[in-house]
Amino acid sequence: MKRAFALLFLISALAAAPAARAQLGVPLPEVPAVGEVLGRTRDTLERPLQDVRRLQIRDLLRTHRRELEADPAGQPIVRSQILALGMSNTALEAARAQGFEIVRTDPIDEATSMVTLRTPQGMSTRRALRRLRETVPNGTYDFDHLHLESGAALTLPTFAQSGAASAGPRVGLIDSGVGANVAAQRAFASNAPVVGPHGTNVAALISSAAPGARIYAADIFGGAPTGGASSALARALGWLAQENVAVINVSLVGPRNRVVEAVIARMVARGFIIVAAVGNDGPAAAPLFPASYEGVVGVTGVDARDRVLIEAGRGAQVDFAALGVHGRTRGTSYAAPIIAARLATQLAAPNVTNAQNVVNAMRTQARDLGARGRDDVYGYGLIAAP
Repeated sequence: MKRAFALLFLISALAAAPAARAQLGVPLPEVPAVGEVLGRTRDTLERPLQDVRRLQIRDLLRTHRRELEADPAGQPIVRSQILALGMSNTALEAARAQGFEIVRTDPIDEATSMVTLRTPQGMSTRRALRRLRETVPNGTYDFDHLHLESGAALTLPTFAQSGAASAGPRVGLIDSGVGANVAAQRAFASNAPVVGPHGTNVAALISSAAPGARIYAADIFGGAPTGGASSALARALGWLAQENVAVINVSLVGPRNRVVEAVIARMVARGFIIVAAVGNDGPAAAPLFPASYEGVVGVTGVDARDRVLIEAGRGAQVDFAALGVHGRTRGTSYAAPIIAARLATQLAAPNVTNAQNVVNAMRTQARDLGARGRDDVYGYGLIAAP
């Protein structure tokens, strides 16, 4: 994983070499053109790029065997835990009769709650999910999948954030804990937020793209082995919905999860805008989520020359492109907050019609890149950061 990211930074350095030579005024060794480097390495990189997250998942599962296991597709899940949405009291009693235990119940909106269930003793998580779907079919159930960060961050930024007293737009951020003065911050995987470089960098970019932004940060990692779980993501979405934060940035990727998908669908139907990074598994990778859920604004990243990042995902989930290289941070994670910040300046409160109008307006403002019109590489085009 480190080798793949090191190669990406090497390519960035090669792109900057001619400018450095001119500024220093001294002869430096000639380096191949970036296009030549990309041409030689693209085939070599695509497979390692797809392997980066796979290796990260493998390491997680090996290191935290007591807390985590793999679902049938090899994706990491919280061991012995099932998520359920829309269970009636009768359905809950039926689940209890099968040996399921209620871990917690969390309201998602005024009409729906999410129940976290512990599997019956001695029953595997896979079998428990099948049993629940067979016993109580009228509900939405899934594993408690994990979501991972979608970008590399080598340093913590220093930035000023005006916080709750500001009159700037409100932006939701679901990520690691944020080391900055934000309007509000809550922990969903630990007792208190745990500051991480990924979330802090994303917050810095929101603050830069929308000066004075009031950031509502939800830490769903908390430094815990089960950090980034779908249960924490769903509860964070519910909190931001209660706070009436209309635009929410999620620079994380994971597999499709039926419960998270249903929660997002309900929020989109109420006029919230969810912005998500499409991921860094490479152009041939399968779609990642939440960017690929219906109604979510998927964002890819470009470099300083407006070329798509070689690690960026491609497909129908790509709606817009934004700069994804900022100093020593790189990835689609750092493109998404630019789009979220821009949208937040135009949508003060959730509203279905207004949300659609704001996204449509951004489509007309986007600078077309790549194939004419919308394409699977750049979406509707580039949205420049201020």
